[in-house]
Amino acid sequence: MTTIRKELGKDPRRNRLAAFLRKPSHVILLFFLVVLAALSLFPMITMLGNMFTVHAGNEQRATRSPVGTHTLYHFSKLFAGDDWSRVNFWTPLINSLIVATGAGILGILVGGTVAWFITRSDLKAKKFISAVFVFPYMMPAWTLALFWTNMFQNSKVGGGNIGMVESLFGVCMPEWFVYGIFPMIVVIGLHYSPFAYLLIGGILKNMDATLEESATILKARRGTILRRITVPIVMPAILSTFLLIFSSGFSSYTVPVFLGSAVKCYTLSTKMRALINAGYAGQGYIIAFVSILLGCLILGINQRFTGSRKSFTTVTGKSGQVSLVRLRRANIPICVILVLFTCFFAIMPLVSFALESVIRQPGNYSPSNMTLHFWIGTENSAYEAGMVAGILLNPTMWSALGRQVLLALSVSAAVGTCGMMIGYACARCRGTRLARIVESLAFFPYLMPAMAFATIYLAVATNGTFNFLYGTFGLLILVSAVKFMPFASRSGVNSMLQIAPEIEEAAVIFGVPWTKRMTRILFPIQKSSIISGYLLPVISVMREVALFTLLVPYARYLLTTMLFSFNETGYAQYGSAVTLLIVLIIIIINAVINKLTGASFDKGIGG
Repeated sequence: MTTIRKELGKDPRRNRLAAFLRKPSHVILLFFLVVLAALSLFPMITMLGNMFTVHAGNEQRATRSPVGTHTLYHFSKLFAGDDWSRVNFWTPLINSLIVATGAGILGILVGGTVAWFITRSDLKAKKFISAVFVFPYMMPAWTLALFWTNMFQNSKVGGGNIGMVESLFGVCMPEWFVYGIFPMIVVIGLHYSPFAYLLIGGILKNMDATLEESATILKARRGTILRRITVPIVMPAILSTFLLIFSSGFSSYTVPVFLGSAVKCYTLSTKMRALINAGYAGQGYIIAFVSILLGCLILGINQRFTGSRKSFTTVTGKSGQVSLVRLRRANIPICVILVLFTCFFAIMPLVSFALESVIRQPGNYSPSNMTLHFWIGTENSAYEAGMVAGILLNPTMWSALGRQVLLALSVSAAVGTCGMMIGYACARCRGTRLARIVESLAFFPYLMPAMAFATIYLAVATNGTFNFLYGTFGLLILVSAVKFMPFASRSGVNSMLQIAPEIEEAAVIFGVPWTKRMTRILFPIQKSSIISGYLLPVISVMREVALFTLLVPYARYLLTTMLFSFNETGYAQYGSAVTLLIVLIIIIINAVINKLTGASFDKGIGG
């Protein structure tokens, strides 16, 4: 044994390797380098290969080539410029760009305006507006889309059903207002306007007020101060917010499904699924790759812009006191408008879902038309013959809810633990090439739209070698864990960077094992942030639809995919009941997170 040790000691490379592996952070980074590369890069390579491969079905009949043969048919068909190309790629691409741009502008205008009134004026009811305004961001985007159809649907579009506006006031909204590009822009923009409010409002609240105070002393007008001083200072936040909303709007799937399918207004995401389901998988994979490229381009633009500025300092030690703009007589009218506006898109959706779930005939809100069958009715009861059981007495519904909760808890356990480990390792090896690579690989899934990400793993699951994965619960756990890893990893990195390494080094000197250092020292110090890393993926899974729609067989429903099944089969009442149930579950989870961690969406902004 002594001889072996002496021989090893003569090899400096082995000594360096042994010293490298003695640090737990290095072992963790090497482990996740392999795992994340396999889970992120391998599926991407598989999808790229499927873009040049003949698939069974329509593609095989069109090319008259054996399945698996390499071909450029998908590219020539999708980009040829003929009617097929126009309908299946160029028009959806233009629609996606218009929706994304409009949603980004609307989100910035609405969120930025509310942020300015909350942080820079003496507006009344600030706390109420701040708390209610962020509520739509807590709900899935498709809830606002469903609310929009419940409100404005009329007898001329949408299968003859009518919404609340026509039923109560007799006003028949035009088709372009109910379905198509305009409502998509409004719904996506309003859904992400709280995101703009949080980012821009945080900077406005904490920025140095010296420049504004100086301009006020020099008798500059408020409009000039806003245009020449305030807006340029918050411009990085405005651009970053616009790009994030643009990316989310471009890749949105559920909102275009609810608001575009009835009038055949497709975006790239909806067309991607339609092509894959119709047997044109190769063209669907190309659209997924285009969406991924756009996500990478947006991230690059954002980083280039923020990197071109030498300083983004908004907090200094000079002056933190901000002189609020006195709204005088306009205070009450502006306050009333904002309260009504926020309540309409934050509280009215819940009221709408509750009403739609208790009426037999859509559009008739008289007491005689109301029933609780869609909640507690039995199957084929005399009162509602031919209907399935209400969602609270429906075994299929409870099974779907159980699978969704089990999926959320499984993903939470995996993502939270991995995120904490990645955060610890990257923080302890900060600045090294290995840490940068692992951190980038963990963040990589964020760049990919949910539908494109699902398409990537669909390519893997339908591969001959891995086809045993398709339709399994394990595939859903794997895909969800990888997709939601960026949030947990960033939370882990940020929390661990706040802990001085000297704390752990002192424990090392006393011979405390690494596991005990993690459980007895590091975890208790950053308990709130780490718990958030475990709980936030639960919300993401409970509200996700686009990620599962291609991967869940219809015989194995999740609660969110069952919602689409109800709406597609004409059972809108069941869909509204399921939507309300999902929203209530998400609200409860948010309340638990706030209780355990003290986190609050509007904390520090609303005053």
